[in-house]
Amino acid sequence: MIVTIDGPAGAGKSTVARELAARLGYLFLDTGAMYRAATYAVMQTGDLQNQKSRLAVTRGIQIDLGDGVVFVDGDDVTGPIRTAEVTENIHYLADDSSVRAVLVDRQRAIANGQSVVTEGRDQGTVAFPEAECKIFLTASPQERARRRQAERAARGEEVSVDDIRAAQEMRDERDKSRLVGALKKAGDAVEVVTDGMTIEDVIASLEALVQKK
Repeated sequence: MIVTIDGPAGAGKSTVARELAARLGYLFLDTGAMYRAATYAVMQTGDLQNQKSRLAVTRGIQIDLGDGVVFVDGDDVTGPIRTAEVTENIHYLADDSSVRAVLVDRQRAIANGQSVVTEGRDQGTVAFPEAECKIFLTASPQERARRRQAERAARGEEVSVDDIRAAQEMRDERDKSRLVGALKKAGDAVEVVTDGMTIEDVIASLEALVQKK
């Protein structure tokens, strides 16, 4: 069974999806980490503004997703891919249809024959349109910005909620207007708004949805 969890940045998809997968005994597929890892790799060895370079680097690297750990060609990049610089540059790859095709193929290969909880922006619409359970996880802009600030503060980064929200709004607009893999709710997805909910509440709600399916 494939469970897709899509939604905007800061909705809590990764945290919830990882724990939901653990409870169900499913594989967790963090597609956002894949795009971050590829972006980081291009920043190190390629040219973000050159399409051929982006594609060549993405095709040439091995991305491995462990239990909360991300590797590129065997190197642990879990910390570096979560920096503000990677966040600011990820759109170069996310907006590139050829790069997206490579990563979507890898996502499908990983999920083949497995029970999976996968999260991202286009999992229920592009990567796994036949998924048995589709969830669109979201929250208000202010709540999402507050959560993102808490995440970055935990890593020692000091950024105001207003600055994070401004950057978030720009990213939301890019995600929604992307020609391929745009952020949108699949027609058969269940929308879950998490304002006022604890992580435990959200996970329990999603687990109940999966069990119904």
